[in-house]
Amino acid sequence: MPLIERVVLDVLKPLTPNALEFASAIVEQHPGSRVTVTVTEVDAKTETTQVVLEGSDVPYAAIAETIAALGASVHSIDEVVVSSLQQPTI
Repeated sequence: MPLIERVVLDVLKPLTPNALEFASAIVEQHPGSRVTVTVTEVDAKTETTQVVLEGSDVPYAAIAETIAALGASVHSIDEVVVSSLQQPTI
């Protein structure tokens, strides 16, 4: 089974929550993932951000749901790193 190790997203989000609160909310819902949020553009009501998700097996669908629940929307998937490495069976 392929493992998602890194995903870079273009995300439009409201000004609230701010980038720190936004990243923290995603990580709290998905332990084991690392989230980096970079604000690339700001207007009166929204921020365009680059969201980088990293981990040994990033749960992309669940994280996309969390992003939507925070009032944001994924505009595009800009980069993906997927591994075909399989976990050892014991």
